[in-house]
Amino acid sequence: MLLDDPHPIAPEIRAQVMARLAAVERQYGVRVLYACESGSRGWGFASPDSDYDIRFIYLRPARDYLRVWPLRDVIEEVPGPVFDVNGWDLRKVLQLLAKGNATLVEWLSSPVVYRQDEAFVTHLRSAAALVYRPQRGFHHYLHMARGNYRVYLQGEQVRSKKYLYVLRPILAAQWTMLKSDAPPMMFESLVVAMVKDPLVLADIHELLREKRAAQEQEVTPRKPRLNAFIESSLDQLANYAPPMHNPDFSVLDDLLCNTLLASLNHGG
Repeated sequence: MLLDDPHPIAPEIRAQVMARLAAVERQYGVRVLYACESGSRGWGFASPDSDYDIRFIYLRPARDYLRVWPLRDVIEEVPGPVFDVNGWDLRKVLQLLAKGNATLVEWLSSPVVYRQDEAFVTHLRSAAALVYRPQRGFHHYLHMARGNYRVYLQGEQVRSKKYLYVLRPILAAQWTMLKSDAPPMMFESLVVAMVKDPLVLADIHELLREKRAAQEQEVTPRKPRLNAFIESSLDQLANYAPPMHNPDFSVLDDLLCNTLLASLNHGG
């Protein structure tokens, strides 16, 4: 990476990603409004052989939103060994925000952004904050943490990334308990905010060093202190009932309408 290039992805990889996004636009006749990293690169603990999980939001020509029979609202490329590329139509994105989809909210705080329409993304983030449904996010993260712990962390040798796949949703659920906004995507931001025990912090930092240096399939011995932290955290979360929040979703209708009108004004 060039010294004056602040982007976290190397220029040669970024050029390939941009070419793929441009190819998607040509093939499907859409416009990419936002594209980011999801997965381990977005969470901040990629291994040397981690692939690139590229997720994007796209807009079709305005007349496509007036069809009697809606078009498919997902674009999925066949995953390869390096790139996993797929995106969601704007209307689907707004519907998922109304349902409290935590994955989509994470995309909007990804530390790795490839492309964005600045005005659109500003409005989208504002709308996402207004319709944020913490109870949906809390249950999403708790369910994920419980399932990953039960399936992946019961042996004496485990894959180090699976600890992170349990710890991250636990900390995100704890964030949701204590704060009014959505949890950040970056794992280390969650750690700084939520983990106070210095011994647990030391174990997490060691785990991150292992994960960033190891191949995806490498294993690590079971970490009793982290297992104890996970179990006590899951017990704590099980006793929490998040408050219900039923926002006014008209802001999402307004965003769809305004985005389509702006597209028409620019010949879209």
